[in-house]
Amino acid sequence: MVCNRCKTIVKSELDKIGIQYNSVELGKINTRELITSIQRKKLYNALQHSGLELIDDAKNNLIEKLKNAIIDLEHDSDEDLKTCFSDYLSLNANENFISLNTLFSEIEGITIEKYIIKHKIDLVKEMLVYNDLNISEIALKMHYSNIAQLSRQFKSITGLTPTHFRQLRHRTNINLNAN
Repeated sequence: MVCNRCKTIVKSELDKIGIQYNSVELGKINTRELITSIQRKKLYNALQHSGLELIDDAKNNLIEKLKNAIIDLEHDSDEDLKTCFSDYLSLNANENFISLNTLFSEIEGITIEKYIIKHKIDLVKEMLVYNDLNISEIALKMHYSNIAQLSRQFKSITGLTPTHFRQLRHRTNINLNAN
């Protein structure tokens, strides 16, 4: 599911089949109870008829494995990556990267590269707020080739430069602490 229309279709089909759900998100349905094999088959057929696909557990597990590999690499590695992300993920999942990226895009709605960039920028934001590292040190720690590359990606995602983001955060902390 990559759009609100898709979520609406899924909700409608769940209601028709009588499957109670808590939430329907992009690529995920949180049901109140385990669904039966008959309900699963009905849902599969209904979604196929609407041009959607019920993603099996193996695909979801593979996506989670990819996300965990990305997170582990960024959180646990202070060393430079000896291989490119695509090779690292292919080796980790034992799959062709093009297939992995296609599957990831279908389920998550963004490419692996965009997911990695978004994740890295989230980590950079944390470092800007909670660490005393300067931007050069953050760029090095996050495997950017230089400050300009970090700043460019940061601004494309957040609309702010890293320095401006840090300054805004400090002003907010000062204002909160003043009251």
